[in-house]
Amino acid sequence: MNYRTFGRTGWEISEIGYGMWGLADWTGSERPQIEKALDLAVERGCNFFDTAWGYGSGLSEQILGDLLKRNPDKILYTATKIPPKNRIWPSRPDFQLDDVFPADYIVEYTEKSLQNLGVETIDLMQFHVWEDAWADRDDWQEAITKLTQQGKVRAWGLSVNRWEPDNSLNTLRTGLIDAVQVIYNIFDQNPEDHLFPLCKQLNLGIIARVPFDEGTLTGTFTKETTFPANDWRSTYFVPENLNSSVDHADALRPLIPADMTMPEMALRFILSNPDVHTTIPGMRQLRNVEANTAVSDGRGLSPELLHELKGHRWDRTPTDWSQ
Repeated sequence: MNYRTFGRTGWEISEIGYGMWGLADWTGSERPQIEKALDLAVERGCNFFDTAWGYGSGLSEQILGDLLKRNPDKILYTATKIPPKNRIWPSRPDFQLDDVFPADYIVEYTEKSLQNLGVETIDLMQFHVWEDAWADRDDWQEAITKLTQQGKVRAWGLSVNRWEPDNSLNTLRTGLIDAVQVIYNIFDQNPEDHLFPLCKQLNLGIIARVPFDEGTLTGTFTKETTFPANDWRSTYFVPENLNSSVDHADALRPLIPADMTMPEMALRFILSNPDVHTTIPGMRQLRNVEANTAVSDGRGLSPELLHELKGHRWDRTPTDWSQ
């Protein structure tokens, strides 16, 4: 596993992190499988774990807390998120800060996360949605400053709304935010335009989420793929999105090197960008942990292939189904 310095925090974090969204759906008899996957990730050098209170109403945080207890001798970085008070993901431009992240609520959910994780200090606390119109509000600024001074949070971050990387720039300029989590992959390259240069200027950490474009970049979807009604992708991959997603993935197939899979190429594309400090694929199975962590070997994509992949940028704007 290779490590990168996470902006001004100075933390050396694994360039393949662990996205824990899906773990909250595993319960009962599947719990041992969760623990084996997490333990294998630690064994293979993963030290950055991204969760949120919203993943199972604290269950994913508790699962991470148990992992920390099983590894008291290792430095494992905890990143979690405060859910929007109105429980609407993503936020919308007309939302008011008082309805999403009032100051007392920020404190309340920081305390909840501390309890779920079983720690005295959270390494990275993130806002799970954000609107840049809130940048200059004193209430959130004062709340996070106080929590930092109390030693309850080491660093603060934003999880940027889907396909809105620029909806954060003024907030980053406040100097109070240490890291940004943003969708970045072969298709979603627009963070390179303004967000990444500003983060580099300010020395902020960058977390690339959704490396496989919600599964499209695994190359396993067809235009006939369906999802169970209780799977959120059943409302995300509406025909308009699924058909276009499959077409975009199919266009990549001729570019995949003979010794790679599409998922490996997708991860190597992200890691070939030195501005990114970690990417956080979901890893539900042991084979996923093995395959994804193996990509952290220092071998980037060739300049020629990266140039070709630049041409597969797919600029999208939020819609009712993009969530």
